[in-house]
Amino acid sequence: MVDIDWRGLIVPFAYLVVLSGTFMTFSTIYRKRKATQSANLAPWFGPHLQRNIYLSLLHMEPEANGSEKAAAAKTPKVPESVIRAALLRRAVEDIHRIIQIRTAKAACSSLLQRGSVGDDLWQRFQRAEKEMEEELRDVVMEANALAPNWGQIIFQSANEIAANTVLKQRLDEIQAQTEREKEWWEKRRSTIKTEFLKELEDESEKTQGKVGSEDEPVLVDTNTPSATPVSGGGSKKKKGRK
Repeated sequence: MVDIDWRGLIVPFAYLVVLSGTFMTFSTIYRKRKATQSANLAPWFGPHLQRNIYLSLLHMEPEANGSEKAAAAKTPKVPESVIRAALLRRAVEDIHRIIQIRTAKAACSSLLQRGSVGDDLWQRFQRAEKEMEEELRDVVMEANALAPNWGQIIFQSANEIAANTVLKQRLDEIQAQTEREKEWWEKRRSTIKTEFLKELEDESEKTQGKVGSEDEPVLVDTNTPSATPVSGGGSKKKKGRK
């Protein structure tokens, strides 16, 4: 039989135990630190106002524990149409946020590969994606609870409302830009008209000055000797003819 030196194996086993314990401690501390840093990161989006409004309206309904008359006297019942409209507005806001996430994903990934942004921004973006996935599931569940099979078409209706809202905003911007350009053109036209009238006045003044200079009398000096008289020359010619 082979004799095993257990005392000699104690040291390697102790080394392995200490090493594995060190790695486990480091991994636990690192994960806790990462979780703390992720929790302290600023959210990608601001507060979800439409979701808060929907939840407030949903919790304003009278509780089922007390009597209906007492509950109705304390808190008036919110109409179901108002709750549906609030949920639809929540879905519209989710559509806007999904569009922003899809637009920013390619830019963030390319900037992260180039090293232009840090890991904090990418962690914020990934957390926003997870929050949006949970938000979409929550909206679908709430829609199905309010009306059967409404969760299948609520985002289709919300997408149409969001597209109409964006189109209306674009038309308002174009209308405002048209008004600004119209005001600018009116000012420009008045300026051009003023400059043109000024040029006409300057030209008329110049032409009047030239006409006045031509109408002035010409002074002739009588003391200067006149040319050879024509009569003498004519008499000589007549004598020569004789």
